[in-house]
Amino acid sequence: MTTKQIEAAYQQARSRYAEVGVDTEHALAVLATVPVSLHCWQGDDVGGFERQGAALSGGGIQVTGTHPGKARTIDELRADLAKAFSLIPGKHRLNLHAMYGDFEGKPVGRDQITSRHYRSWVDWARERSLGIDFNATCFSHPKADSGFTLSHRDEGMRRFWIEHVKRCREISAFMGRELGSACIHNLWIPDGAKDIPIDRWERRRLLRDALDEIYAVDYAPDEMKDALESKLFGIGSESFVVGSHDFYVCYALLRGKIICLDLGHYHPTESVPDKISALLQFFEEMLVHVSRGVRWDSDHIVILTDDLRSLMEEIVRADALGRVHLALDFFDGSMSRVGAWAIGARATLKAILSALLEPRDALRRQDAANDAFARLAWLEEARALPWGAVWDHYCLTQSVPVGEALVDDVREYEESVTRKRG
Repeated sequence: MTTKQIEAAYQQARSRYAEVGVDTEHALAVLATVPVSLHCWQGDDVGGFERQGAALSGGGIQVTGTHPGKARTIDELRADLAKAFSLIPGKHRLNLHAMYGDFEGKPVGRDQITSRHYRSWVDWARERSLGIDFNATCFSHPKADSGFTLSHRDEGMRRFWIEHVKRCREISAFMGRELGSACIHNLWIPDGAKDIPIDRWERRRLLRDALDEIYAVDYAPDEMKDALESKLFGIGSESFVVGSHDFYVCYALLRGKIICLDLGHYHPTESVPDKISALLQFFEEMLVHVSRGVRWDSDHIVILTDDLRSLMEEIVRADALGRVHLALDFFDGSMSRVGAWAIGARATLKAILSALLEPRDALRRQDAANDAFARLAWLEEARALPWGAVWDHYCLTQSVPVGEALVDDVREYEESVTRKRG
């Protein structure tokens, strides 16, 4: 489409939305303030930059696909991230895992990492006016082979992982302080049992005590914030997960932490969108990992599904865009990894925009009047409103590819950069 066609379509859409009481300019202004945290681990199939082979054991993380050109070094990963950010409208964040430190080719124990191993990431982010979020890496390590980390019965093993997470929190505070933007440190552990356990109580007591020790040090909330991420099951933890949703909701609420909801970490019949209005009654903030499960927690590339739209509708209807932090979490090695980032982030932003363009005032009036017919009819008609023209206009004003031009842009980057990596 030409610029003239995009703008003409937008003006028509703007007029149509005005008829139902929606100001598209206001919606776009709000959208521009919403950051999405882009996950580094999509760029190299969750490999990291520790010693060769360290990512091959422990923790049940699996990436499928052999598309050529994955990042092999920090420089390559940063180049791919920079390209991905250039394809996504708005100003966003980087989500970094501890295993992606700048270790300069030297083996560094996870219980020995310090802020100096992430200084170059901070400098890179500062140059691009990006905030950073951070994650302890409690998987892909020989000491996670048993399937247990913070709830390990062996005190030595447990102390190793406790020290790792402590250091990750300290590094997170360093990042937030340096960049002037609070770093969210998210904790997920793979701990669980493949088959029926006997002593669930003891494992969860060990985890609770480990967390209490980890969180004994307080950091300024404008530097770092703690989040806890549950899971329903995982590879090797099909029958029991120590850090379940119930466990972490209670712990986070009592200890003043952020609860993280991953879209793939619940039973397929559970509604994650429905949890938003329930949990926000009691939590000041939440973290949502935007993912897409296909039959199970498969971390497929995020696309504009009904589930994603429902999630953003619930967040917007609760006026909670400033309270819910959004981060992508998927990994797919079967296609352009840069393209996957762009698809996922753009789908997330499309869902937010669609929710912002919902005729909420009219819908609330019908809801208050208990007019079930009008409410459902309006919801159906709202889905057919020309939000796509508003999205195209937004991409144009943000100087990112519009529509299918994204494909050509990614293809050119593959031909000129990633395919030359061998």
